[in-house]
Amino acid sequence: MIVFPNAKINLGLSVLRKRTDGYHDIETVMYPVPMHDVLEFLPSEAFTLSVFGLKIPGKTEDNLLVRAWRLLRSHHQIPPVEVKLLKIIPPESGLGGGSSDAVFFLKAMNEFFGLSLDEQTLARYALLLGSDCPFFVKNTPAMARGRGEVLKKTTPVLTGKFIIVVYSGISVNTTEAYLNIFPPPPGMSPEKAVGLPITQWRYQLHNSFEFFVFKKHPFLKKIKDTLYDEGAVYASLTGSGSAVYAIFDKPINLEHKFQDFLVWSKILK
Repeated sequence: MIVFPNAKINLGLSVLRKRTDGYHDIETVMYPVPMHDVLEFLPSEAFTLSVFGLKIPGKTEDNLLVRAWRLLRSHHQIPPVEVKLLKIIPPESGLGGGSSDAVFFLKAMNEFFGLSLDEQTLARYALLLGSDCPFFVKNTPAMARGRGEVLKKTTPVLTGKFIIVVYSGISVNTTEAYLNIFPPPPGMSPEKAVGLPITQWRYQLHNSFEFFVFKKHPFLKKIKDTLYDEGAVYASLTGSGSAVYAIFDKPINLEHKFQDFLVWSKILK
């Protein structure tokens, strides 16, 4: 079975407070974008995972696909599978590729093995894998609160817009980024800001991680500024970084501006 896990971007991201359980309360609008990995699996005598394309940091046994397999196997009698992943979404970029891979794997195994798990059960499993994983169960634009698991469907506001994602290869440690976050001053929530005309997003829709990440990696701020200089109506870090995306009213080719980086672009449907 072959599936195509997609990336996501964050339209605004407010880190509100640290919780007693060690996590943080956030507010963000998560939005799926059609940048895809390719994931294939077949029944096998033993579970195996092979990764092609971009390299994934860390040990194989810590990979979210391995954790998703172990989680589902602990609750259901399913045979081992051989998994092959073509990694196209940059890891540790804020694009949610690892989370998407894991949840698409859960959903595909649910279908392949006829487990009849509903979305609520899949979302519960997904949350055990990561805070942003439940988003990929429905995989539609949503306002996310709590750790990111409290989801409320929102209107697709980027239909027909042109998106460019720039990934420089810089790695941002999420734990370090959260340690350097301070509660923001009262302001407009991402949900309300996204409801404004997109020309106002630049002034009302903010990512709490940008102050720290841009201070540590000034070149990422330069990427964002360049995207605005080239006519973007909105540009932002996604997640805790390090990918930066920009929204344009019409297609534009900027690969010559970022020749040494991964540049992906698409008209959103």
